Amino acid sequence: MTTGTKTDLTKTLDGYRARIDEFRLLELPPSRYLAIDGHGDPNTAPAYAEALEALYPVAYALKFASRRELDRDYVVPPLEGLWWADDMDAFTTARDKTRWDWTMMILIPDWVEDPLVHAAIATVREKKSPARIDALRILPLSEGTCMQTLHVGSFDDEAPLLERLHDEVIPEHGLRLAGLHHEIYLSDARRVPPERRRTILRQPVAPA
Repeated sequence: MTTGTKTDLTKTLDGYRARIDEFRLLELPPSRYLAIDGHGDPNTAPAYAEALEALYPVAYALKFASRRELDRDYVVPPLEGLWWADDMDAFTTARDKTRWDWTMMILIPDWVEDPLVHAAIATVREKKSPARIDALRILPLSEGTCMQTLHVGSFDDEAPLLERLHDEVIPEHGLRLAGLHHEIYLSDARRVPPERRRTILRQPVAPA
């Protein structure tokens, strides 16, 4: 990697490619994430805000460590989330966010090894000590075969697209749901209005 070059993983990895009205089947390699688990409505649950307060400082500390120690700079990848509930209708029909469980995540580049991640966590713990820093972990994720599409608009408007993905598109391909609902937030919700937010909706699948 030439000094001064900054890698943007959203432009180099296939998993970050999606289009409106396109349901794409893809095979994803194993990956690792900075991750924190929680429960409840992300708009009101204190655990959600505390998760982000730990994730982002560590993600940036890791970026700076990679640049400094490995001479490999990169754009911090977007926030991602795994979402589930005892009854998946909580996501599509009812949209009862108080029943949601989640894991919020930021991708670790494949050239960054675990010791550097642990060092970044220790640095943030020492300097900022976020409330949930000890809950942050390295999450290996092997989703394998997935179907994904792009949603543009408010998070609360995802339900019809999810119903189509789950109830029509996946069965029409002779597949079934085989893992946790996965969202990738390509837009920064703090800066982009709801109607313009771009979110990849991903569902791991297996033969029916």
